[in-house]
Amino acid sequence: MILLIDSFIVFILLSLLVIPFVKKTNWKGISTLFSVFVIAALSSVPAINALMGNPTEITLIGSYITHDIPLRIDALSGFFILTINFTFITGVIYGIKYMQAYSNQSANLSLHWFCYILTFSSLISVCVIQNGLVFLIAWEIMALSTFVLVIFEHNKQQTLKAGISYLIQSHVIILFLTLAFIWVYLKTNSYDFNSIRDFSLTQPVSASMALMVCFFFGFAIKAGFVPFHTWLPLAHPAAPSHISGIMSGVIIKIGIYGIFRMILLIKTDYLAFGYFILIVSVITGIYGVMLAIVQHNLKRLLAYHSIENIGIIGIGIGLGCIGMGNGNKTLAILGLLGALLHTLNHSLFKSLLFYTAGNVYQSTHTLEIDHLGGAGKQMQHTSLLFLIAALAICGFPPFNGFVSEFLIYSGLFNGLKGASLPYLSCLAISIFGLSIIGGLAMLCFTKAYGTIFLGTPRNNRFCPPKEKFSLRLIPMYIVAILIVTIGIFPKAFFNILIQPVHQFTSFMGDGLVSVRPETVSIVSKVGYTSAGFILLAGVLLLIRYKIATTMKAVTGPTWGCGYTAPTARIQYTASSFIRNYRKLAEPLLLIHKYKKDVSGTFPGTAWHETNPEDKIEENLILRPIRRLRNFLGGFSFLQNGRPQIYVLYGAVFITLIISVPLLIDLVRTLVQFLNTM
Repeated sequence: MILLIDSFIVFILLSLLVIPFVKKTNWKGISTLFSVFVIAALSSVPAINALMGNPTEITLIGSYITHDIPLRIDALSGFFILTINFTFITGVIYGIKYMQAYSNQSANLSLHWFCYILTFSSLISVCVIQNGLVFLIAWEIMALSTFVLVIFEHNKQQTLKAGISYLIQSHVIILFLTLAFIWVYLKTNSYDFNSIRDFSLTQPVSASMALMVCFFFGFAIKAGFVPFHTWLPLAHPAAPSHISGIMSGVIIKIGIYGIFRMILLIKTDYLAFGYFILIVSVITGIYGVMLAIVQHNLKRLLAYHSIENIGIIGIGIGLGCIGMGNGNKTLAILGLLGALLHTLNHSLFKSLLFYTAGNVYQSTHTLEIDHLGGAGKQMQHTSLLFLIAALAICGFPPFNGFVSEFLIYSGLFNGLKGASLPYLSCLAISIFGLSIIGGLAMLCFTKAYGTIFLGTPRNNRFCPPKEKFSLRLIPMYIVAILIVTIGIFPKAFFNILIQPVHQFTSFMGDGLVSVRPETVSIVSKVGYTSAGFILLAGVLLLIRYKIATTMKAVTGPTWGCGYTAPTARIQYTASSFIRNYRKLAEPLLLIHKYKKDVSGTFPGTAWHETNPEDKIEENLILRPIRRLRNFLGGFSFLQNGRPQIYVLYGAVFITLIISVPLLIDLVRTLVQFLNTM
């Protein structure tokens, strides 16, 4: 194991040194691909062993400051490492082709691929390191390297704004995590993660709950829980599409890993924490999908769906904690298994959605949904892959999203049995919330897919060229195949997740955990049946195509439905498609409307535009910043550009430095004199 870690570290350092010296831009990406493959292979070996029940633990000799540095790869770490590895491999394969559009920026590409490897290795390190101080160092490296990846197009003002927002909030995360680790160190004199468990066992329940909440706030910002989500809708659209894919796929999931890790370590009131995270998650899921529907930018729409799916994962975590708290092992297993599986599922379909968004952007040079239309005729591969990912994120069988959401639903309904009124009310609200999330997700992706890929082009300027099969489509089809595989054969993936779930539920009974047979049977039958239905539909379409090709084609005029001169302008736009929803949801959202009405015999050009904003971001961040800026602006007279005034400031400052100590001594002498009288 020591040799494996040494090889891992040495290869990362060599990869980082080689990238800047590779001359050809294409070879920079290929070198990165080779490095990512090797790093993934080295880290996958202990990860697979851990998932098979053979965890690995070694201790590196640290310094006087850090103390010893334990490295542990248990089943939880192994699951997240494998998820990270797969997403980064598909991301780099897609990114090689995507970044060819920037082949004239050699230095920028060197820095980009350098930070790609650095982000990848630091994410794996975060999953392995269990020393609080060194963990923070790895987390900071991850945050800074991701920041550089986000601001690749740093010549754009919006990109820099998004990157700075991400960087600031990343350091708010560091603040919360540092406070938590320092608190544990002061009580236990150790940075080892095991000391967190010791802290929770020796301190009052209120202290362990406070520690849990402190860690949760830090990791929740990274994951994108509401109201800690405001960086996410800015950073995802700003980054290149393969970076958006890995950010949504695994980088925000490292926050989920942190929450899982702390639940495993901190022994506290799981029932109270479960209720807390369940309520936060339901709000997160509903708020995320409500804002996603009204977005006009495709990648911003997908970013808000990341928030929605973090809410779904959180619902599973909350159910697991409630099950652990009240001794309901079935509820705990279904909740935690659903949360872990949805973590994997979301990394698959969301990365695929961002990759397809990248294809659309590089073909049309726009992500504004209302400007697009009819792209499916030209981009048949992208259209099919987007449809598969959209069906998966909406929870349709036989795709992977259905399986994990079915587990969470099963946990919710299982928890209703014999529940008390407060407990029953909370679960009923969660069922209602999860149903609302699913329904609104279908509305959103019906709008997105229909507006972008169906119909006719709304503007010839944004009509994409004919799509050819290329390197970037290979990882996309691999992801799509895995999405369908999980949906049809879920039992195999349940078995993979047995060990991670057992870590949480082992104290609730002897023996390895297992999913209820009826749950496995139902979800498997649904997958088989749906796959059979799709296969049957495909066969019928093939027969129809064969018959149609043998028949003589006859053309003639058709009834125009009253439209003798159809144009692209009579199609639904994305905004008009969801107008009824927008009118209903408007009191809960912040939507600015701009329009120009016309009248008269010869009316001019009329237009109507809606600009959705995030109400939480406006009230918690933007408005306080404006007020602070206005307050500080009141002191702008001090900086008036007159050298004489600046010299006066210096003289006053020096006078104060000299006179204040003298005045203090004088007052002290006077007080002593009065005391002696």
